Amino acid sequence: MADPAGARAILAAARAAGRSALNEVEAKQVLAAFGIAVPPGALLPPEPAGPLAEGLHGPFALKIVSRDILHKTEAGGVRIGLPDAAAAGAAIAEMGARIAASGHAVDGWLLEEMAPKGVEMVVGALHDPRFGPVVMCGFGGVLVELLGDIAFAICPIDAVDCDAMLETLRGRALLSGWRGAPPAAIGALRAALLAIGGPGGLLEAVGDAVAELDINPLIVSPAGAVAADARIILGDAR
Repeated sequence: MADPAGARAILAAARAAGRSALNEVEAKQVLAAFGIAVPPGALLPPEPAGPLAEGLHGPFALKIVSRDILHKTEAGGVRIGLPDAAAAGAAIAEMGARIAASGHAVDGWLLEEMAPKGVEMVVGALHDPRFGPVVMCGFGGVLVELLGDIAFAICPIDAVDCDAMLETLRGRALLSGWRGAPPAAIGALRAALLAIGGPGGLLEAVGDAVAELDINPLIVSPAGAVAADARIILGDAR
């Protein structure tokens, strides 16, 4: 069940604190409030003590949570494929020392179960000064800027708009099972797009409180679609 009030509370608290963006934990809480799946995980303190992965199952992804760092990968604040809690603890010690030495704040660590393998998509949204809310979808991951295989639609969108966007992508065959790979759950990808840009979706529910939204990657496997990373830039809530 969607929880727009909860999402608005997260956005309002960040604005009240004078921040320009949500951290990844908060961004994923906003996505989850609209039914978009996120990996099971835990927010750890800057210097965690005791069990690190209680209730979670490896392999893990570990990411820095910092008010100073928006692009975690470029800052060396991401580790993936960590087999167990011991490996996560070692990664925290190494990354924490290096990031602190660079002068950036370490607010905590996001430890998550790795999402199932699938097709890496990018889903985004922004408020265009001419057209208003716009949603974007394409092939993502680290090659998103190189490939540039993306499509846009003006909100609110419906299922027909979602399918039309996907049909324009040059790599659309990857979603249908390329070279023997299992087909991706296109219905789950469509649902994620509608949760953001459809009637009653995130963009409509929070209005100008979100200036930009970026999910990269949204991993679409045969089992569903999971937001492995998320970024939300705050706007003016009027």
